[in-house]
Amino acid sequence: MKSFNYFQFICFLWAAIGIGSRIIMLFMKQRWKEWELNSAYKINKPKWVNIVGISGYLLVFYTWYQVIVNNIKYSWIIALLITFTILKVSALLFNYEKFRKFAVIMLNNKKKMSILNSFIIILSIVLILMGIFLY
Repeated sequence: MKSFNYFQFICFLWAAIGIGSRIIMLFMKQRWKEWELNSAYKINKPKWVNIVGISGYLLVFYTWYQVIVNNIKYSWIIALLITFTILKVSALLFNYEKFRKFAVIMLNNKKKMSILNSFIIILSIVLILMGIFLY
């Protein structure tokens, strides 16, 4: 029996967050938008942003460490995808006001949200397939 590895875990966790958050958004509708703007992304940068931001950087570094020390074929693919999250993490940490303005625009534009949600669902499906067949 094949053992469960770090890269499979990342694939399945990331996919679960992507699909789970879309399901919650579907049921909460307007309340989700209000929660994001009034709680998650308040006008003044919340303290959680720094904690999550630093954790995000650590996750990227740890993932690349796993690529280097483990001999798992194609592990660099998930590491590269996780590295792209640095863009969002950096915007949150170092340019919060601009990130919040972007979030407001996205949350108030149904077409843009539909595109984003579709992308996240497709990415989540790809991650599940990667976790099953690639790692």
